[in-house]
Amino acid sequence: MVSSGRLFRLYVLATDSENSKIERVTQRQRILITGRVQGVGFRPAVYRLASQLRLTGFVYNDTRGVTIELQGEQDKIVDFLERLKCADAAPLAEMDSCNMFDIDLVDGEQDFSIKTSQTDGTALSRVTADIATCTDCLAEMADEKDFRYRYPFINCTNCGPRYSIIRTIPYDRPNTTMSVFTMCERCAAQYDDVTNRRFHAQPVACPACGPKVRLTDNQGNTIQTDTDKAIAETARLFKDGKIVGIKGIGGFHLAVDALNDEAVKELRKRKRRDQKPFAMMAASIESIKKYVVVGDLARRALQSPQAPIVLLPKKKGCAIAASVAEGVSTLGFMLCYAPLHHLLFEHGLDVLVMTSGNISDEPLICKNDLAVEWLGSVADGFLMHDREIYRQVDDSIVHFIDDKPILLRRARGYVPTPVLMSEAAHKDIFAAGADLKNTFCFVKQNQLICSEHTGDLEEPEVYRHYVNSIEHLRGLFEVEPQVVACDLHPAYLSSRYARSIGDARIITVQHHWAHIASVMAEHKTQGPVIGLACDGTGYGTDGAIWGCECMIASLDKFERFGHLAYYPLAGADAASKEPIRPLLGLLSQSYGCDFDLEKFRPLLDPIEPDMKKQQIIIEQITKQINTVQTSSIGRVFDAVAAMLGLGTYNHFEAQLPMALEAIASPGTEENYDFELIDEIEKPLKLDLRIMFRQLIDDIRDGQETDAISAKFHNTLAAALLAIAERARESTQLNSVALSGGVFCNRYLTNRLIKLLKKADFSVLFNRKFPANDGGISVGQAAIVSCLVARGS
Repeated sequence: MVSSGRLFRLYVLATDSENSKIERVTQRQRILITGRVQGVGFRPAVYRLASQLRLTGFVYNDTRGVTIELQGEQDKIVDFLERLKCADAAPLAEMDSCNMFDIDLVDGEQDFSIKTSQTDGTALSRVTADIATCTDCLAEMADEKDFRYRYPFINCTNCGPRYSIIRTIPYDRPNTTMSVFTMCERCAAQYDDVTNRRFHAQPVACPACGPKVRLTDNQGNTIQTDTDKAIAETARLFKDGKIVGIKGIGGFHLAVDALNDEAVKELRKRKRRDQKPFAMMAASIESIKKYVVVGDLARRALQSPQAPIVLLPKKKGCAIAASVAEGVSTLGFMLCYAPLHHLLFEHGLDVLVMTSGNISDEPLICKNDLAVEWLGSVADGFLMHDREIYRQVDDSIVHFIDDKPILLRRARGYVPTPVLMSEAAHKDIFAAGADLKNTFCFVKQNQLICSEHTGDLEEPEVYRHYVNSIEHLRGLFEVEPQVVACDLHPAYLSSRYARSIGDARIITVQHHWAHIASVMAEHKTQGPVIGLACDGTGYGTDGAIWGCECMIASLDKFERFGHLAYYPLAGADAASKEPIRPLLGLLSQSYGCDFDLEKFRPLLDPIEPDMKKQQIIIEQITKQINTVQTSSIGRVFDAVAAMLGLGTYNHFEAQLPMALEAIASPGTEENYDFELIDEIEKPLKLDLRIMFRQLIDDIRDGQETDAISAKFHNTLAAALLAIAERARESTQLNSVALSGGVFCNRYLTNRLIKLLKKADFSVLFNRKFPANDGGISVGQAAIVSCLVARGS
C-alpha cells in the first residue's frame, strides 16, 4: 500500500462511556485499486461497506481499475479496507494493488455514491472471465415465484458471461452485446439498487426483456420458440440418438448422448474427427462418479466458478461409449456452467458429449448464421439464442500433477486474467506465440495478458481467427506494440505475422527458452534456474530441431547445458505423424553398422507394411535428403508407442504418446540403462542407445507392454534427474523449471518431480499456463520485457 500527499485532519471532540474526551481524526483518501475489479460486483461492495460505516465519498470504474474517495474517521477507513479484502465482500474480485493518497476534505458531503465510469487514460483494468452460474441464480431459476423462473439467461454480479460479450472497456452495458436489450422496469430496479445482487450486473435480463431461445432444424428453420418446449424437444432428440448444436457462453457445442456409441460414431464421421477424445458434460458430481474417479481436488475443480473440463481416471467397466475416447486412461468431464445447460439436463439426460462446434480443427463457431452454414451437415438441429457472442472462447481443460490442478488449455473461465510481473515494462510488447496450440500475449506495464487458446495456425481459418483476435485484444487493452517477440523458426506463420507489424522492433526467442521462461514468469522469478524443456519440436540456435533440453536460463539469457544426443529424422512435417520415420532414425543410430532392415521386419512391418517406403526413408537418412538432426524426445515416444503396437499414425498431436502413458504400469520401478556423455566445450549429451536396444530385446522376449512402457518412462525420469544433478554440480543452482508438451504426461512428470524433490531440488512447473506450446507466448513476452528493461 502506497501513501503520499498531505493529510488533512478535522478534530472532533467525542465522549466515551466514561465521559472522558477522546480525539477522532477525520480524513479523506483517494484509493486506486487494480486487478479483477470490474464486472464482479466490486463497486456495490464498496458502496455497501462505506454506507455501513457511514463514510462519505464515491466510487467509479476507470480504465485502470476502480477509484474510490472516502471521507470519515481514520479508524473506520482502516476498517473499510480490511473488510473490503475479505472474499465475502465481492467473491469474484481480486485486488492486485491498492494505492492510497491523502487529499483535501470536501465540505458538506452527506453520503456515498457510485459515479459514472471514466473512459480516459491507459487501459489497465482487468476484463473479467466468463463465470459459471452461481448457486443463488440456480435457486431463483428453480423458484416458481421468481420472475426469472426457468429463464435460461439468468445471471448476477457473481456469475454469467463477461469476456465473451464485451466489446471494449470499461465493462458497462453499452460496451457489451447486451446493449441491444433494453431492461424492463423490474430488471432496471435491481440493476440500480445498490443492495441487490444484480446492482450493475451488465448482462441482467429476464423473460420480458432479455435474450430468447429457439430450436431450429439443421437448415435454420424455426421449430419451437417457447423456451420450455424447445428445451424439452432438444432432450428428446438426444434420446433418439440425434446430434444437436447448442449455443452456450463462448460458442456452439456439438452434443450427443455419450452412452450411445452409434450416435457418437456418427458425430465423429460428420465432424471429421476420427480419433481425438471428446469432452462430456453432466449435471452433477454423482453422475460423473458413475464413470470416473472423482477425488476432492477434482470435485473442487469441477465445481469451481471457472467450470473447466477436468481429466479424470476411467473406472473399470465404464459404460461411456467406447468411441468417446479410445486409447487413453482418462475421460474429460465438466459440469453444467450455463443456465441453459441446467434446464436441459432436467429432462432425464445423464451424460452428453459436448465437443467444440467446428469442423475438424477449425475455429469455434459462435454466430447463428455460421453455425447453420458450417455445421448444418453435422447437426440434426440447433438450440440457439439471440444473445450475440462477441468473442468465441473454448472450454478450458485441467488435469492434476503433483496433486495440483494444472491447465492443459487456458480459455473460458481464465481468460483474459493476466499474470503480474514484479517489474513494469516501459514499452508495450506483443508476443506472437508458437504455431501449434497457439496463444499470443501482450505486455502492458506489469501485466502479461495472454489470449485464449487459438489453435494450430496451419489451418487457414485458424490463422484468420488469430489475426482478428490479436486486433480485438489489442484494442480491448489499448496496446500499441513497440516491441514484438516471435519464435526463432523462420517459417513459423506466427513469426511471419510478427515481422509484418509496422515499425516495431522484432526480437526472436528460442522455443525452449520461452518454455522455461513461461515457468519463471508464472513464479515471478528472473532466474537463473536449471531448465528442463521436453517436447516434440523447436528450432534450435544451431539449425537442428531441439526437443529434450537442459539449459541454465534467466529471463535475459540462456546457455544450453545438455540435450538428448541427436538422431536423424527424415520427412520434415510427416515425421510428427508417421512414427516409422523417427523409429528408423533411432534404429540406425542405436545399431549403427549392425542395422539391417531385414532383421527388423517383424518389428517394422506392422507399423509400415510398405517395404519400399521403409527403404526410401533409410536412403533419406543415409544420404541426408530431407533429413534433419534432432533431439526431439516427443518423436522417441512416438517410436516406442508404435513398437508396442499402440498405433501407426498420430491422427492428432501426441496421440501415440498419450496411448503409451495410458498403459504404463504404476507398480513397475525398473528402468533401462542410459549414458551421459561429456565432450570438451560442448553440451552434455543424453545417450539412449542402450535403452533402445534393451527395450527392443524386451519386446522380442514377449515382455508385457505395460511394464515396457513404465520402464521407458522411468528411464527418462532417471535420465532427466541425472542431467539436473550434473547441472547443479556445475552451477550450484538448486531450482529446476519443467516445461514443454512432454510434461503434460502425468506419469512421467509426477515421477520426475518426486525424484527431484527427493534429491532436494526446488521444482517449478507450469500451473496457470499450459506446459505445451500454449504457454510459449507468455515466455516470449517475459523474456522480451526483461531484455527491454535492461536496454538489450
